[in-house]
Amino acid sequence: MLSDYTWDVISKESESLAKRFNAVTKNVANANTPGYARRNVSFEDQLRKVMEQDKHLHMTVTDEAHIPSAPLRISDVHAADFKIFDEQYRLDLNNVDPEREMAILAETRMMYSAFMRIAATKNSTLRSVIAGR
Repeated sequence: MLSDYTWDVISKESESLAKRFNAVTKNVANANTPGYARRNVSFEDQLRKVMEQDKHLHMTVTDEAHIPSAPLRISDVHAADFKIFDEQYRLDLNNVDPEREMAILAETRMMYSAFMRIAATKNSTLRSVIAGR
């Protein structure tokens, strides 16, 4: 299949949102575990940098040994899963706030739903073009 920028963004976004779903479910499952540090998944900043790279001046990589100043392609974006230790929610050092996790889960679900609608619209458009309508 030919590479399409929109499909690449949708694919990376849905993959990263699935990792965030995983992290939130781990957080909720361990809400009563003493000493558990909540997990967070971050990828939006990397994806935004790739999508806006034409607007910014960045260093040119002329050799494979050079370190790029930012991700250059959507495939270079990786969802970073990390533990947050510096927040305290309870006295037993567990920092999972169930209300916050439910809000993150709702936001993630809405974002995932929006991207799936975009994918469905794109798919419908492609089917119409192929069918010649």
